[in-house]
This record gives sequence, C-alpha cells and structure tokens, in this order.
Amino acid sequence: MSATITTPAPAVTGPERTAHPWRAILALARFEARELLLYIPVFVFLLLYTGYSLWQLLMRGDGMDDYPVLQDVDRATQTGPLLVAVAVFLCVNRAALRSHRQGTDRHFAVLPVPPWQRTLAHVLSVVPVAAVVALVVTAEFTVAVLRPGAVGHGSAAELVVGPLSVLLAGALGVLLARLVRSSFPAPLFVIGLYVLVTLVAVAADGSDADWVNWLSPVVDETGGKPVPSDLLGRPAYWHALYLLGLTVLLLCAALLRSGLRSRSLGALTAVAVAATGAGVAGQSTGDGHEVLAARTTASVHPERVQQCVPHGTNVYCAFPEWTGRTADWAKEADRVQQLAGGAAQHSRLTVRQRLEARYGLTSDSALAPLSGPGQVTVGTRWGGNRVPEFAVAVASVLVAGDEKTASGMCDARTVTVMWLALAAQPDPMTALRDVRLDDSVTGPAVALSTTDPVSMSAPQTDVVRALLEKPRAQVTASVKAHWPELTSPKTPLTRVAQLLGVPAPAQEKGEAGDSCDS
Repeated sequence: MSATITTPAPAVTGPERTAHPWRAILALARFEARELLLYIPVFVFLLLYTGYSLWQLLMRGDGMDDYPVLQDVDRATQTGPLLVAVAVFLCVNRAALRSHRQGTDRHFAVLPVPPWQRTLAHVLSVVPVAAVVALVVTAEFTVAVLRPGAVGHGSAAELVVGPLSVLLAGALGVLLARLVRSSFPAPLFVIGLYVLVTLVAVAADGSDADWVNWLSPVVDETGGKPVPSDLLGRPAYWHALYLLGLTVLLLCAALLRSGLRSRSLGALTAVAVAATGAGVAGQSTGDGHEVLAARTTASVHPERVQQCVPHGTNVYCAFPEWTGRTADWAKEADRVQQLAGGAAQHSRLTVRQRLEARYGLTSDSALAPLSGPGQVTVGTRWGGNRVPEFAVAVASVLVAGDEKTASGMCDARTVTVMWLALAAQPDPMTALRDVRLDDSVTGPAVALSTTDPVSMSAPQTDVVRALLEKPRAQVTASVKAHWPELTSPKTPLTRVAQLLGVPAPAQEKGEAGDSCDS
C-alpha cells in the first residue's frame, strides 16, 4: 500500500501579485479596448465621426473650404469628438461594472490583478479611441494646411482638445462606476451635465463670468468672422493643461476608490491638482488689455497693422497673415474693372481688408461703408459666395465713386453694378442667385456686399437677368459706349434697358429710375 503526498499550491502572495503589474495591466487594457470598440454606441459614433470627417475632406463644401483660415480650422476640430466622448463615457462605465453586473467580483480576489490595476486598465482602454480621434484631427488640419489658399496659424493646444475630451470622458466614466455600482445613473449624468453647461453658458454670456465657460471641455467661440491669430486671445494652452490635469485627477480618484494607497499616487494626485488649478487660473483671466487694444486698432485703424501689396494699378492692403490672398482679390477686381467704361476702367482702387473684432470672436457685426474715393472693403473670408459679394463691392465703387455713396444708391445704376459684378463670374446666373439674400433670380431682393447690401427691385432684376443671358462681349461694348449715362443717377431704368439692348421692364415707377420698391 502506498500513499500519495499532495503538495498544496502556494498561495498567491502580495509580492507575487505585483511582480509584473504593467504586463498584466496592459494585457487587460488591450482586451478591454477591443471590447470597448465593439460596443455599438462607440463603434457607431466613431464610424460616423471618421466618415463625416472624410466626407468633408473630399467634398470641400461651398467653396470657402478652399480658402481655410487655420486658426478657425483647429477650433472646428473640437466639437465632433464630443459625440465620441459621450459614447465612450457610457460604454466604459458599463464595462467597468461588468463584473458587478455578472456577480463575479468575489472571484477576482484570487486573481493576480488587484482592483486598482483593473481600474487603470479600463482607463487605458480609452487610449486607442482617443488615438483614432487624434489621427482624424491631424488629417483634417493637415489637409487644410496643404491647400493653396490656406492662411493663418493653427495651435497645437487647440488640436489636442478633441482627444483630451475623449480621455476625460473615459476617466470620468470609470470613476462613476467606482462610486456608484450601477450603470443607470450614467445617462442621467450626461443629461444633467449638458443642462448645467447650457445654463451656465447662458448665464455667463456677456457678463464678467465668461470664464465659467472655460470649465467645459470645448469652448469653440464660433459665429464671428475670422480674425488674425494674434487677436484671438484664447487661453488655449491653459485650457489644454486644465483638461490634462483634470483627466489625471479623475484617474487618481478612481484608483484611490479602488483601494490603491501609495506615495506615488499621492504625488501624482498633487501634481494633477496643481496642473488643474493652474489651468483654471490661467484660462480665467479673460481677454487682456493688450488683446483688447489690438482688436480695437485692427477694427478702427487697420492701416496701422496691415501690409499693402500692389497688383497692376490697384493696391491691396491686408493683415500680415492674409497677404498671400491679395492675388485672388486682384484677379476678381481686375475682371470687374475690365468690364467698366470711362475713367473707371483705369481708376486706381485701394482694396482694404477690414473686420470688426471689438465685440468678441462670436460677434458678426456688419462693416460700415468707407467714404474715401476708390476704397473697397474685403473681408477675412474668401471663396464661395464671398467672391461675388466682393465683386458687387468693387462694381459699386466703380459706378458710385465710393462705398458711402453706393450704400444709398436706389436707382437704375443698380443694373450696371450687378451686371459688372456678375458678368465675369464662371456661372453668372448661379452667382446672381448666390449673392441675393433670398437665393432667387426673380422679384425684389437684397444683394449682399462686403458692407451695405444693394437693393434690387423686381424690374431691375428682370433687366439684369436679361443682360446676363446676352453675349457678354455685346453687352460690354454697350456699357463702355454709354458709361456716363449708365452711371448717372438721373437715368431711368427704361433708358438703361434701351441703351443695353434689352426689353424694358413691364413695370416702371418714376422717370428717374427710382424703383427700389417692388
């Protein structure tokens, strides 16, 4: 008879549990990352985000995308990742509660990975999603930089906001899972946070509490026209530091809640608190006096900070970041000027870039017309509808002499202005529709310009449309031959139609061509 002596397996001790912690953490993080990407909300929103970004890169929108302003492009990359961040928050919260939901928490006590390491692995599982967002953001900005019409300067601190928002959402989701052992509060938390951010933004709008908005992950400040990068005044680097510090702080809180007690965690928490506090303080200072003074100078006296570049007989004055675009303005102005007659064909124009930045980055204030002869306003946007709008501004000055006089023009000269502006466009009839506020080619409407709009009555619209349908060379010869009469405020609309060889409008009010009212 023999006896078999069985040696019991050695118990898992503390040193053995932590012999190679990072190998176990990374292995678990890889597994959780794959699981996270397979969650339907994360997969769908990540697919929609990347697909929409790719579609934008390929389609190029309405033409203004061909002339991007890089200090606006970097901010435009921040809102898209928010949907991905919400999906990550909900799904990583559910993933961190999987063992509790399935009743397997008690079995983890015999595993070599303690709770805090599993918590860290869940947070690290968000990194691949943030990396995908970072790649998309980089692609969007790189394509904008490589376009020939790009101007301005982007900011790395603005570009990292999207990926940091995803990491922040992941850390917050894991912390909530460690505080509340249920996934039910997570959707309510998202709704409550959205309502709170909206109420705070409304309450802080236009008040001294605008700094509160910067506690939100994304503060895009869109709505206004592009401004030079040195006028932004955005605390982008402080905000990036705030997001990074807050993410690490939430991670430390989740690790502490999971049972980790160490000097390293204490030191990391202290650093995270300091970084978050520094970020909050740095981004709460508001627009400094230097930025406000620079905005005022650029708005009221742009000539003090602009560079003027001659093209042909005209001079084009732009903010330093826009000087490369003066050739595009010159090309459009020359096309309009070549159609004019009399002295206007060879008159010297001064095209000046103007903006209104005194009321913040979200303000879209109109520009007052200039009173100086031969001065034409051009904005900080270009491409798309901005091109025919600029052509209207040039034509108005050629016909009326200056923008101030043109703003009060309410007679048959409008026909000459609109034909000069639209005849040289690649598709004149489409340009007529694009430049009118109601997107129509019939009836009365307002035609947009870079300053005050041009009012068009229904009879004037009929005449302009008839002119655009005729051969351009034929109309050009008539315009040059009868330029003095066509640019006189006393010439009635019927006479203008007769001079240009088109049928007189069916309805005509007043012999002086004063027909702004339909």
